[in-house]
Amino acid sequence: MDKHENHLSIEGDKLICFLNSGLKQVVRLLAVLMMVVILFCVADVFLVLYQKLSSAPQFLLNLRDIFTVFASFLAVLIAIEIFVNITLYLRDDVIHIRLVVATALMAIARKVIVLDFTTIAHEYLYGIGIIVLALGITYYLVSEKARS
Repeated sequence: MDKHENHLSIEGDKLICFLNSGLKQVVRLLAVLMMVVILFCVADVFLVLYQKLSSAPQFLLNLRDIFTVFASFLAVLIAIEIFVNITLYLRDDVIHIRLVVATALMAIARKVIVLDFTTIAHEYLYGIGIIVLALGITYYLVSEKARS
């Protein structure tokens, strides 16, 4: 390797370091924005709960209201999982596959919990079932790999 190639290699490393530093700043910004989203989601939970409990009949929730409240809670939990994914990336510079798959499982579980089975097509339900099965198997395999 001649002097010119070595100089390019060092500059290339400086560029990569600079880009990685910029990427870390972007991830930090995403973490802050995700925190804002989480706060809005929590406010939405309070708003939904207040609206459902204050409408007639007061302090009673019907089944549809309960599912609406559950959906709001699960949205907060999914946002928190995404925040954890972001902060783990800041600490380790790696994407934790098990956490990402767990977040995806939680998101699809939220979808399943709030589904109105009387209005969806069978194909849609089969598709969701396949996604849940695939994510479940993936989570199991990733968890088993981590244990061994």
